[in-house]
Amino acid sequence: MKIAILGKPFSNEAAPYLQALLNDLADRQAEVLVETRFCDYLREHLELPGNITCFQRGDSLQDVQFVLSIGGDGTLLDTVTYVGSLEIPILGINTGRLGFLATINPERIAQALDALFKGHFIIEERSLIRVDTDPEVFSGINFGLNEFSILKRDTSSMIVVHTYIDGEYLNSYWADGLIVSTPTGSTGYSLSCGGPVMLPQTNNFVIAPVCPHNLNVRPLIVPDESVISFEIEGRSNNFLLSLDSRSVTVDAGIQIAVRRETFNAHLVKLNHVNFLSTLRSKLNWGLDRRNPAGIPV
Repeated sequence: MKIAILGKPFSNEAAPYLQALLNDLADRQAEVLVETRFCDYLREHLELPGNITCFQRGDSLQDVQFVLSIGGDGTLLDTVTYVGSLEIPILGINTGRLGFLATINPERIAQALDALFKGHFIIEERSLIRVDTDPEVFSGINFGLNEFSILKRDTSSMIVVHTYIDGEYLNSYWADGLIVSTPTGSTGYSLSCGGPVMLPQTNNFVIAPVCPHNLNVRPLIVPDESVISFEIEGRSNNFLLSLDSRSVTVDAGIQIAVRRETFNAHLVKLNHVNFLSTLRSKLNWGLDRRNPAGIPV
């Protein structure tokens, strides 16, 4: 089996589990590719088996069967950009904080790897959002798993985001910004702005204003076959565009449109993990002074 690994620095507590992961992969005679920066970090903190080679962005992952993302949810979002249209299944190992997407804790790595090799898992397809701009600003990596955001920059003044759905005028949002979220991203930035939680298989986007001036403006759910376009104005000539964890400053007058990407992200889910159980555990649903065990009521 050929496996790729991307990751971020981890705590000393996680190190023994990750060393065991690398040793286990070597024992199983797996061919392992590790992203260059993470490979250098591993060399400094662990003992690397001989079955490991390094790769960098742009190198082909064509024959890779699985990608392991070691870090937090941000690491998994970055991993999706490496996989792209290849749709290689991604297993998220959580050495970060919340771990809403990366759901495998370090102490469960051995069990997860065994399930991976035995085929005891399911694949969840997650829709991606695509951003087209003129001029191009995201260096060709213009898709994301969570959300696209338009935000004010370097000023306390609000911005106005004129929004259109399939060319038809929707609204002019007077706000600090605007978010277009996928179902996966509905538990992220959009949720903190009052947006609804959507199940991963829902074929929709959420349009959610950030701190709107008009308090009767609420998040809106639209079908993800729609094309949503924007015009921005404000006192400043610069605005911030954000696609998951990647942000760029743009000038007023840029043309922006978002739509659903033609390919999906494939996330590996083990039998004991699903979206509903993650909602309960990560958002503390069901926890109550009358229900200390966290049993749904």
